[in-house]
Amino acid sequence: MKKLFSLLLASALTISIASAQTATDLHKKHYNLDSEGLAIKGYDPVSYFTNKKAQEGKKDITLTTEGITYRFATTQDRDLFKANPAKYQPQYGGWCAYAMGATGEKVDIDPGTFKLLDGKLYLFYNKFFNNTKKTWDKDEANLKCKADANWDKIIK
Repeated sequence: MKKLFSLLLASALTISIASAQTATDLHKKHYNLDSEGLAIKGYDPVSYFTNKKAQEGKKDITLTTEGITYRFATTQDRDLFKANPAKYQPQYGGWCAYAMGATGEKVDIDPGTFKLLDGKLYLFYNKFFNNTKKTWDKDEANLKCKADANWDKIIK
């Protein structure tokens, strides 16, 4: 009986570890990261909420969660993020919200072009006279609905 219990416990532990690794791998695979696993091009995800602006994080104030590294402007921002990462993580893995809604594609972003909507952070492409946030704003409800559906397809 002890052997059976030990075997079941070991199996459950192995499955839970495999599941955790799968979630981390999934995040790394689908999120907009640089070659070192850095999100939002090094910008502080909390500053969008607390300062209502994009602010570069510092190289010495970081936190890695689910295989993704974030930088922060202050240790207070890092601590806020650590307490509730889902609150501050950008939507659609940090890819352009407009592109996710319009075509379902992963398009890079300009961290300075963003929107807070219903307590969530949305980032946008803004280069070469193409500010996709302006287009998003014209049809936000429709694009958000499509982006949510497209992102769900990507991460499944």
